[in-house]
Amino acid sequence: MYKKILVPIALDHSPDSGRALEVARLMADEGASITALNVLEDIPAYVATQIPSEVFSNRRKEAETELKAEMGGVAGVSTEVVTGHAGRTILDYADQGDYDCIVISSHRPGLQDFFLGSTAHRVVRHANCAVHVLR
Repeated sequence: MYKKILVPIALDHSPDSGRALEVARLMADEGASITALNVLEDIPAYVATQIPSEVFSNRRKEAETELKAEMGGVAGVSTEVVTGHAGRTILDYADQGDYDCIVISSHRPGLQDFFLGSTAHRVVRHANCAVHVLR
């Protein structure tokens, strides 16, 4: 069905990453590419000035290592760690990479989502490609 699939993975609360990858594989055409993406949230500038620069590079290296471990060496899945606001960065990454599907896990919406909105909600509403949400 799809040639390029993006699977956003939230390392801090993502017990369904294996399931998301399984669904992505089922939806993938022969020879399709699947990318597991982790977005590190930006640290506000007023805080970032007080943090040594090594902390940022270590944070990124740790996320890359954890994402690769989470994928468990799954063949045919590339991993990428980027920095930004989760919802907006996932959408921008999908647009720039010309992905034709995003497979994203979501929690059950609660009252806080009516005011703030979840990442999955933002992706579903604004994506320029197909989005498959797992609950």
